Amino acid sequence: MELQGKVAIVTGGARGIGAAIARELAAHGARVVVNYQSSGAAAEALAAAIDGLAVQADVSTTEGCEALVAAAAQVGGPHILVNNAGITDDGLAMRLRDPQWDRVLEVNAGGVFRMCRAVLPAMAKAREGRIINLASVSALRGNPGQVNYSAAKAAVLGLTRTLALEMARRGVRVNAVCPGFIETDMTSALPEATRDRAVAAVPLGRMGTPDEIAAMVRFLCGPGGAYITGQSFVVDGGLSA
Repeated sequence: MELQGKVAIVTGGARGIGAAIARELAAHGARVVVNYQSSGAAAEALAAAIDGLAVQADVSTTEGCEALVAAAAQVGGPHILVNNAGITDDGLAMRLRDPQWDRVLEVNAGGVFRMCRAVLPAMAKAREGRIINLASVSALRGNPGQVNYSAAKAAVLGLTRTLALEMARRGVRVNAVCPGFIETDMTSALPEATRDRAVAAVPLGRMGTPDEIAAMVRFLCGPGGAYITGQSFVVDGGLSA
């Protein structure tokens, strides 16, 4: 129970990778605040199963981020922030419309910044904190049709490195995890031919699981991550090698 006594916020925590992270942190002792925007039933069920707290908030807004941190403060935190919430709205660059670009950047990069900014005062005062930002292998190698998503996730990596430098002397560690092709509701809905092509490009020959991403996040939140900050950890089966 290496996270006993810690309160963790997991944004976008109701489903997929976020839900796996919430379960993993709870299994190691953390009290988890499961954030959601629209998946209320799933979030409430998960929170009940792990003795956590489900909180609705739009993390692309300052008000939503501050409300989420205030909810975590009521149960003694936050000590850990996992920025997992994200969206896609794909399209080739020459056809991509401004709203597609703006919304993906606003949620996937802007939301990470606003959540980090919201938790930093409490973490700095306590001189303790772990922030894990979920980026993507798309930030490292690009992906046709995802210019907005790739740009946003690349921004998250730059934010992670800079924030780690700013907060190191305050005891706050900031790292990123870059998942590759992971088995989620989103990927399971892809056409079979698309899935087959994606898997064929992975040296390990399979998609990853949400639990494998969660294990990396939990490691960074625990004692093993005490001397790690400003780093990006790729969990992609060798796709970006």
